[in-house]
Amino acid sequence: MLRLGLTGGIASGKTAVAAMLREMGFAVLDADSLAHKLTEPGQAAYDEVVREFGASILDTDARVNRAKLAAIVFADPAKLARLNAIVHPRVETAVHEQFAEWSRNGARDAAFVEAALLVEASYHKNLDGLVVTWCRPEQQLERLRARGFSDEDAPRRIAAQLPVAEKLRFATEKIDCSGSLEDTRTQVAALAAKLRRPSKKLSS
Repeated sequence: MLRLGLTGGIASGKTAVAAMLREMGFAVLDADSLAHKLTEPGQAAYDEVVREFGASILDTDARVNRAKLAAIVFADPAKLARLNAIVHPRVETAVHEQFAEWSRNGARDAAFVEAALLVEASYHKNLDGLVVTWCRPEQQLERLRARGFSDEDAPRRIAAQLPVAEKLRFATEKIDCSGSLEDTRTQVAALAAKLRRPSKKLSS
């Protein structure tokens, strides 16, 4: 079983590609959602995150308010780095365990971990290949605004990640999400067919 990464800049089509891969029968772990779960009360990263960023990030039910936390860390690169240092090692452990479980349970061909920061966290080095989604920068901004991000916050979110050109340097496969969903689906189907061939090893 190949252990593959799926990444891309924010609003670059990564989530859509992950959904298509699941529809085509591949196991895909959403590491970003896993990171959110790890900051829930009683979970591995919760206490350390609250100690680091203070009770002001909590809602009345003592859960981490992701919007409040995001406002803090995306305005200060050092604080974002600190949050990542708390959460990423725990996510990596959980991802490793999930891959091992899928392998034990007979998953064939390939399984994926989907995460925005696979390259930034250097986790791609532990994988057999990396699929990078991309679109034009102006499309990222348009999509973020459509999600409700402000004209100030949208560029800040993009700037907090490695530039897409840098991520593409590490790609073993690239998915162009600048066209229609059907264009994207055609590329994902071609990737699926490649992974299901006997000589399926990906190489950059």
